[in-house]
Order: sequence, then C-alpha cells, then structure tokens
Amino acid sequence: MLLEFVNPLNEYPLAFPTCECIHIVGFAISLGTVGLVDLRMLGVGVEAKVPELARDLSLWTAVGIATMILSGMLLFSSDPDRYYLNGAFQLKMVCLVLAIVFNYTIHSKALKNGGTGTGAKAIAGISLALWTSIVFLGIFIAFVGAE
Repeated sequence: MLLEFVNPLNEYPLAFPTCECIHIVGFAISLGTVGLVDLRMLGVGVEAKVPELARDLSLWTAVGIATMILSGMLLFSSDPDRYYLNGAFQLKMVCLVLAIVFNYTIHSKALKNGGTGTGAKAIAGISLALWTSIVFLGIFIAFVGAE
C-alpha cells in the first residue's frame, strides 16, 4: 500500500502566500538588522558604536535568519524539483550559506575589533552585497527556468 503525501502548501489556497509572507518578514528582519550594522560600519546611520548596535540587534538577526530558513524550507517542500533545478535558486542557496558564515565569522571578528577602519568598511560592503544578492536571486527564481 502506497501512502500519498499531500503538502498543505499545495492543498490550501492561502497556505503558500502566507508562508511566503512569513519568509519575506524573516528576510526583512535579518537583512534590516545586518544592514543597519553594515551601514553603521560604513559611517552612515545612527550615532551608536558599531559593536553595541550589533549586540543590541543580534537576537533580532538570529530570529530573522531562523524565520527565513524555516519558512524557506516549507516553501521548498511545495515543489522541490522546481526549486532544486533552478539556477537562481542554487545561486541563492550558495549566497545564503556564504552570507551566514561570513556574518558569524569574519563580520563578527570585525565587530569585536570595533567595526571601524578601512577593513571594516570592506567587510560591511561584502556583507551588504551578499545579503542583497539573496533578495534579488529570490526574485529571479520566478524568471529562471530549470536547466
């Protein structure tokens, strides 16, 4: 006897859009908090010390990343072949892993060293580029077919 698995995201009309909205909120939180810290490292934004700002936003960053990953896994489950075979999705996943690893290694080390100086500005620029690329690649998934 073969059991058929029915994915609720494909079964209920509002399930997928709701999950997608949660995914976008997770992105907004994570990109927003990382972006605030990166912009401060570049000398733009609020008058706060970079390490203090990063510390104050670290929980929000982690919540945003967790929300984004969990909702993303649900979205992926709705049609794995569509996503897995999509070049934009594959590149998005590479950039996501790089951004998270970069954020919790090199970026964190720069923050512990004060988050200022030319090196910190380069790190902030790389971080912003990685996180922004994830957003744009997510948009391109709809426009890039499977290879």
